[in-house]
Amino acid sequence: MEAVEAKAGESCADALARGLSKKRFKQVVAARCADATMDLTATVPQGCTTLTPVYAASPQGLEVIRHSAAHVMAQAVKTLFPQARVTIGPAIESGFYYDFDFERPFTPEDLEAIEAEMHTIVARDAAFTRREVSKAEAVALFNAMGETYKAEIMDDLGGDHFSLYSQGDFVDLCRGPHVPSTRFVSAFKLLSVAGAYWRGDENNRMLQRIYGTAFADDKALAAHLAQIEEAKRRDHRKLGPQLDLFSFHEEGGAGMVYWHPKGALVRTILEDFVTREMLRRGYGIVRTPQLLKRELWETSGHYANYRENMYFTQIDETAYGVKPMNCVAHMLIYNSSMKSYRDLPVRYFELGVVHRHEKSGVLHGLLRVRQFTQDDAHIICRPDQLLDEIKGVMAWIQDLMGLFGFECAMEISTRPEKSIGSDQDWERATAALMDAMAEMGLPYAINEGDGAFYGPKIDVKLRDCLGRMWQCSTIQVDFTLPERFDLVYIGQDGERHRPVMVHRAIMGSVERFIGILTEQYAGAFPTWLAPVQARVLTVTDDQKAFAETALAALQDSGVRAEADLRNEKLGYKVREAQMAKIPYILVVGDKEVESGGVNVRLRGENCGLKTLVEASRMILEDCQEPFKRGGMRYSFGSQPSPA
Repeated sequence: MEAVEAKAGESCADALARGLSKKRFKQVVAARCADATMDLTATVPQGCTTLTPVYAASPQGLEVIRHSAAHVMAQAVKTLFPQARVTIGPAIESGFYYDFDFERPFTPEDLEAIEAEMHTIVARDAAFTRREVSKAEAVALFNAMGETYKAEIMDDLGGDHFSLYSQGDFVDLCRGPHVPSTRFVSAFKLLSVAGAYWRGDENNRMLQRIYGTAFADDKALAAHLAQIEEAKRRDHRKLGPQLDLFSFHEEGGAGMVYWHPKGALVRTILEDFVTREMLRRGYGIVRTPQLLKRELWETSGHYANYRENMYFTQIDETAYGVKPMNCVAHMLIYNSSMKSYRDLPVRYFELGVVHRHEKSGVLHGLLRVRQFTQDDAHIICRPDQLLDEIKGVMAWIQDLMGLFGFECAMEISTRPEKSIGSDQDWERATAALMDAMAEMGLPYAINEGDGAFYGPKIDVKLRDCLGRMWQCSTIQVDFTLPERFDLVYIGQDGERHRPVMVHRAIMGSVERFIGILTEQYAGAFPTWLAPVQARVLTVTDDQKAFAETALAALQDSGVRAEADLRNEKLGYKVREAQMAKIPYILVVGDKEVESGGVNVRLRGENCGLKTLVEASRMILEDCQEPFKRGGMRYSFGSQPSPA
């Protein structure tokens, strides 16, 4: 990293200006010494001999800009709506927000006015200035301003002294750092407004949360806004109903998906492929109940560590828990008979429906639901088999994600504060995950304290075509639950030994994965996954009889086809088929009837006249292509033979 010599007591700005060119210094918004990020106006602390510049376009620089933009937005809101009270306004991954206590929801017109006022504030080039005051002085100041939330925040933070930041006549409680002046916040855009409970507690007052984003320059902002528009075009919540895949019905319960025939077909095709792969890879398919007695969840540790995410009910005066995971049931199956060391590994696979209590505020289409299906499996193996089993799961994850064109990034999540099991078992489990990744030559990051309560895990994050990251696959190593449920096998020495369990999901939630795929393909699923692979269109009613014959031939060969025989203009019918994202459009006119074929269009590209056999073969070979590229086996339909 670039470093500049500094002297204790001088300003960070002076030190960096001395060590950088004028052009480079103009791009600096803050300074770093060791792990501390500071304002440019701050003095270099004792013991700090070098400073690292924080450039506006860097991730740290964007965080400083966005947090400063939140302050500018708060100032604009207070200028236009003096009765509004401010709460908190952090930078977030792709922007910032600020929560306000206001008597009514902000309207789109309000956002336009706030944004205009922000531009006025930015143009003033007002400096961000910092000062330290006692808690008593800060409380008195904010109470005098009517900003009562700030006192609560200070109580939460603790301490006797706090830093205040000002730009112009606006003062806010903040740790900082901030950009030197408001002119560094020129490339911003307000995006939306939503309700948010104070402190995230639904028993507290509802606040108005305004979201925005900010970048180092207008070009980067424009690129981000274009990406937002593309994400809206691909939004699965819009495409699902548009393509007749699924719907949600609040009257039936929030967070529950209603799959329509086409969506259920996509899901069935995907699940069938995954199930066949599981059988090929040595898994046994199981099915387990939705309800298990509460005592089992107490034994597993779920009741103590996970019950706020579970649903419970009473049957014949006995308490039951609706399963949020399948692991407990799979261990009961394992214990139904004694296993020898020769029987291991045992691999149980289940497309298991689970329920988890998610707060209504975080529900989000297919991506966050209360009922979902996991492509869940549990591998119970000997400790000496553990490394190969982890590597086998990781290879399967790479195969599946490669099929859909996803790039993957891996994290190993370590022991959380709320957990069960011995230190020794956690160390063994974490070492096994790291060793497997090392042997496969796969890079990974460490996510401290985010493991499951029973064991560490590898989380696989997918990067989609818009560069967004999604967490789907997981591999978890667990020495603890086999102990709690007394899982054993008879070793070569005739003694009882304790196995280890690997919890793994490849897609994760089937619902979530289909939501991600819908956005990845903008609803235009690859031919093998498309619910309708081909639609036969007639030019006039004269071709109706032949079109019906063609449809039957396509369906007999295994193609998922339908026909549009309406007496409508061809252009209208083609447009409707394109809007439905159907891969193949097969047009039948007088010439096609005469030759006994169809005119083939593949997603807008005219492929010309084909016989019915040629058209069927073309579609089925298109289905096979992604599997061939990935070196995988999967069959579709029955390959037609020449008539």
